[in-house]
Amino acid sequence: MKKLIAGFVFGVGLTAMAHGAGDPEAGEQNAVACQACHGQGGSAPIMGAYPKISGLGEKYLYDQLVAIQDDSRSIPEMAGQLTGKSDQELQDLAAYFAQQEITVNQADPDLVDKGEAIYRGGNMATGVPACASCHNPQGKGNEPAGYPHLGGQNAEYIAKQLKAYRDGTRDNNANAEIMMDVSARLSDAEIEAVSSYISGLN
Repeated sequence: MKKLIAGFVFGVGLTAMAHGAGDPEAGEQNAVACQACHGQGGSAPIMGAYPKISGLGEKYLYDQLVAIQDDSRSIPEMAGQLTGKSDQELQDLAAYFAQQEITVNQADPDLVDKGEAIYRGGNMATGVPACASCHNPQGKGNEPAGYPHLGGQNAEYIAKQLKAYRDGTRDNNANAEIMMDVSARLSDAEIEAVSSYISGLN
């Protein structure tokens, strides 16, 4: 699995370009509807199961908007929200939300040590790699590779996505294949701990 991850990251570094084609000012005009669920600037969702979409990275955001629009990533709550939007409008939305500040939550003190151990060191016994190796030690992600900024994300949302990767219901691209392999090796307790730790990571 480590070879798979290393090979994919190397390939992305050679071939992928950050989009950078979006106009954040134009995106702001189209972002009003998004803020009904995701909060001002995308940083304060109305439910813990909804993601903060501020500061995640323009390439990641654009890729997810495209996947949601073409239904390769099915999210019932997003049904119809992107219907009729042009590719440029999706790029503009991604550019706008990528520039917004993400707020940081408070991790559960009882889960910090376990969560930090997984995030920074993985679990050698079960073949879980360190989350930090792709998502940065501070949780800032990897923009060119399309790996999202995780630090400060809602713990409930992170846990939901890890379980979706694990059960195969989130499987829409090559990055998802990596996460499906990683999540398959995580226990529920590990998911809870690392999700909580990430939510407080700054």
